[in-house]
Amino acid sequence: MRETPRSQVTVSDSRQGPPQLTPGCAFAHTTGASDSGSPHRSDGRSPHTPRGARHTGPGGRPGTTPPVPGRPASLPPRTPLRRVLFSALGCAVLFALITWQVMSTGPLLRLDVRVDHQLVGTGPGRLSAYLSDLGNAQVAVVVLVAAMAYALWRGSRFDVLAAGLAMAAVPALVVPLKLWVARPGPLDPSTGYFPSGHTATAMVAYGGAALLLTPYTRRNWPVPAAVVLTLATSTGLVLHGYHWPLDVVASWCLCGALLLISSTGMRRSSSRTPPC
Repeated sequence: MRETPRSQVTVSDSRQGPPQLTPGCAFAHTTGASDSGSPHRSDGRSPHTPRGARHTGPGGRPGTTPPVPGRPASLPPRTPLRRVLFSALGCAVLFALITWQVMSTGPLLRLDVRVDHQLVGTGPGRLSAYLSDLGNAQVAVVVLVAAMAYALWRGSRFDVLAAGLAMAAVPALVVPLKLWVARPGPLDPSTGYFPSGHTATAMVAYGGAALLLTPYTRRNWPVPAAVVLTLATSTGLVLHGYHWPLDVVASWCLCGALLLISSTGMRRSSSRTPPC
């Protein structure tokens, strides 16, 4: 038999050409792609490091590649529609309860009369008159119109429409209720004082203006300002004897539901113009 001659490999020949990888061995920085420089194992297994063992998490939470801290940059969290509707329903139920007590001369009405007798005439009369004037259409509606004009200039057409519809709903709801309940005033025997129209006008006008301006302000000052103006109007109306306390509280409930429903129609998007 003729033996196949074994190839002779000298020391000088072994240094020619790139080194050959031995199967099963791993290099710490073997490139996974061409010129990528990423530390992958040569045998295809994941490296024994915490970063290499991480898997992609759902919804862009920590653990993704590349790691994303927290919630992904998307739409801001919204108030669930169900919660808004339940809150509006709660306001409507409270309004219905107050209306029932007023019309049936219930214990809540008798308590309202006693509280009113203790409050009317207290405090500076001129100041209470000025505060009650904050609910006039010449003041409150003008503020709302100015906010609507600014929001329209910034491109918030749907928000402006929702605020305008809420303001238009105030006389459509308050006037029939005044005629139906026909409650006399604290110092005036004529009827038509329940619910308070000035309180409703102030709450919807200032509240709607706050909802329109808040997306364009660095600090959330419009909402506290609207609350202060509404409370000032309500206080002036009660102290000056224009309305019973329950007239004011009923308007809070009615217009609270109205503002909650109106706010759901306003856009909530992260693509708004940055605050100025």
